[in-house]
Order: sequence, then C-alpha cells, then structure tokens
Amino acid sequence: MSDRITAADPLSATPAASGAVTPSTTPHVDAGDAGYRKDLKSRHINMIAIGGAIGTGLFLGAGGRMASAGPSLFIAYAVCGLFAFFVVRALGELVLYRPSSGAFVSYAREFMGEKGAYTAGWLYFLNWSTTAVADITAAATYAHFWSMFSDVPQWILALIALAVVLAANLISVKYFGEMEFWFAIIKVAALVAFMVVGIFLVVTSHDVGGHTPGLANITDNGGIFPNGMMPMLLLIQGVVFAYASVELCGVAAGETENPEKIMPKAINSIMWRVGLFYVGSVVLLALILPYTAYSGDQSPFVTVFDKLGIPGAAGVMNLVVLTAALSSLNSGLYSTGRILRSMSLAGSAPKFTGVMNKGGVPYGGILLTAGFGVAGVVLDARMPEEAFELVLNFASIGIIGTWAMIMVCSLLFVRRADEGKLVRPGYRLPWAPYTQIVTLIFLGSVLVLMWMDGGVGRTTVNCLPLIAAALVGGWFLVRGRVRATQADRRD
Repeated sequence: MSDRITAADPLSATPAASGAVTPSTTPHVDAGDAGYRKDLKSRHINMIAIGGAIGTGLFLGAGGRMASAGPSLFIAYAVCGLFAFFVVRALGELVLYRPSSGAFVSYAREFMGEKGAYTAGWLYFLNWSTTAVADITAAATYAHFWSMFSDVPQWILALIALAVVLAANLISVKYFGEMEFWFAIIKVAALVAFMVVGIFLVVTSHDVGGHTPGLANITDNGGIFPNGMMPMLLLIQGVVFAYASVELCGVAAGETENPEKIMPKAINSIMWRVGLFYVGSVVLLALILPYTAYSGDQSPFVTVFDKLGIPGAAGVMNLVVLTAALSSLNSGLYSTGRILRSMSLAGSAPKFTGVMNKGGVPYGGILLTAGFGVAGVVLDARMPEEAFELVLNFASIGIIGTWAMIMVCSLLFVRRADEGKLVRPGYRLPWAPYTQIVTLIFLGSVLVLMWMDGGVGRTTVNCLPLIAAALVGGWFLVRGRVRATQADRRD
C-alpha cells in the first residue's frame, strides 16, 4: 500500500458498541524508515540538540546585530528561542507518537498527503542546499586566518572541508554522530569559558579596554533600546536563522534506540540552553562593553578578549567559528539525506536519492546536497556579492517554511487526537492548539519584517511567488511517479 493509504487505514474510526470512537493501534508505516541502523546514543542526541541550537549566528553574527540593536538583542534571541522551542517541542511530540527518519516529511505525508510531504521536503532542501553553499565558503574563509593556509586557494580549502564532512556522513551514522558530538563540545566549551570570564569581569569591575563592566555600559549608552525598538524587530529575521538546526534532533530520532526515553530530555534541555548560552552571552556582552564597541567585522567574543589583551584569543575563536560552520554542513548533509530518501521512496524526489549503502546511509541525497555545495564554490567566485547574498537568503525562506509545516502537522495531529482517531503521547506541546497558531502568526510576521527591512530581504520575499511556482511546476513533474508508486504498493 502507499504511505498515504497506509496512513488512512489506522486513522479510520471504528465505532464501539457505545458509539464512541476507538483509536486504532496500527501505526502509520513509512517505507523510507526501513534499513537504518540505530547507532546514535543518548550522548549523540543530546549534543546534536545543543549543536543545533548554537551556530555561527551567535559566534559571528551577534557582533553586527549588537552594534545595530544594542542590548535589546537579547530580547530578539529570547523571543526567537521561545518559538524555536515550540517548534522542536511540537516535533518532539510527533516523534514520540512515531519516530521516523523522514521526520516532518513523514508526518506531513500522514496528515497532509503527498503534496504536503513534497512541499515540506523541498522547502527543507532549499534551506540546506543554500546553507551548504555558505558553510563550505565560510570554512575556507576561516581557514585562511592561519598563515599555513594563506597561500592555499580558497576553492581547495572549501573542497577539503566538504570532503572531510562528506566522508564522515557516507561511512555510517555513527561517524556523523561522533563528529557532531565533538563539534558541539567545542562550541559549548568556548561559550562556558567566555561566560566564566565575563561573569568575573562584571563582578570584579575589571577594566576592559578603558571601560568598566557593569550596568552603566547599558544605562549610559541609550539603555536597552539605544536606537529604538525597530532595529531589534528587524533583526528577528536573522535571529530566526540562527536557530535553523534545532529540528535536527527530530530527524536523528529515527536512528536511535529508545527515542521515547532520550528525546524528551534532549528537547527540554534546548530551552534552558538557549536562555543560558544565547541570552546569557548577549547580556554579558552588553554589560562588559558599550554596544558601540562591537561590529559586524569581528566576533563579539574576540572583541572582548582583544580588549583584554589576551594573546591568541582571535585564533581560538576563529577555530570555534570554523567548527560551527563545519557542524552546520555536517547537519545539512545528514538531514537532507534522510528527508530526500523518504521523498524518493514515495516518488517525489529523484530515485537515486533513495539508495542506501551497506552502512545504512542514504548516500544519494547526501551527494545531491554536497553537489550544491560544490556549485556554491564556483558561484561565490563569480557572482556579485548582492546576488550571492540573495541566494543565501533563500535559506531563511526554507527554514520558515519548514517550521510552518511542522506546526501545521502538529495542528492536524492534535485535531485527529481530539476526534479520537489517535492517542497523543504523554510528552506534549503545551497549550495546543493555541501554541501552533501563535507560532504560525510569528513566522508570518518574520516574512513581513524581511520585506520591511528592504534590500536583499525584500527581494527575497518578492521571490516567494517564484518559489511557489517552482514547487507547483515540480509537483506536476513528479505526480505521475507518485501515483505510480502508490499503485505499485497497493498491488
């Protein structure tokens, strides 16, 4: 049977003698879940959850955002972090209902049909294929910081970075998990070290580049909103992208034993980690130096250590930012491989993306995403800066679309549970369905803010009709194969 038809059968209401509706215990079956190995351990999932919530958006992007919005940046991180938590909590409930490596694509197939799965999957691929372009280019740029690599052409460094991460993904899921585990350890260690130093500086009022850490750095420089509230609101679009990997732990759940035990702990920890690392770090940055001391040309953490006169700080932080870029690339290759396989076996993605190797790795989808990364090296060298930035802005559209699809699936899931057609797990998204509705309104407002910001952001939003047209055109190309696949499974 097709996935869509399989989904319909277990959800069919069976009238009980009393006239009540009895939920079926037969689970939805997704053909894309077969063949995976359950090699991811609890420590892998926990660190994947951490790594997904901490990226270059904090290590590198916070400097320019602080210079623009001032201390109010912590509000933007807190608000976006809250909605990111709602998204991953909604996904977590779906995972506990039915773990799947196809994740939200599989859930979209169950609750929205093949068109929903097709849309969710290709929006997610749009996010990661464009992000891969940025990640390998960024990795090569950061490597040039060290003199030993200064004479090596950037495209060679980019290909080396891609080859290393690609090899780890192609061998087995265990290698991906180990790489992501250590990437996350480096990022967390760097933030913990900064926060320890930052708290010491504030408590002792130690001089930092001629400034005395404390509340005066906020109150004497325009307060929390030195440039008004609008700069902070306009920054929300970029801050959302900083959380773009939080959904990764939902994809990884399909390759771990006992997800019902591991996933709630990993997902619940995201909230306090966001509060501690993102909000806490930005508050410390604002207390240590006036917001005018930061800039988009330098990591804010490097700015602090440079003003303290600590030698080698820039090199250490460059290593951390390089790690964040490689971690993002690692996550993108892993997740798109699984998502594309789920789509391929339903007929809505190329056949080769559904092929697995002996290690249980869907290498076809991974190679497709890696191919976009290689193309990005060429584009980076040949395209004007604004055009390249426009390509990367499509990643924001992709992640907003993905999060929206997760919340729509969650809404439909809750509705079916209310109708008695299935049973929600004990681990639930709080305040449903209002949480999903408010989150969808928030995501829509992010698009409005992108348009209001003008420039490349407005151009990106104006391209939405083109993206929609491409999705519609693509569906007409694959729908015949989707229907044929469904017919084959019925037989």
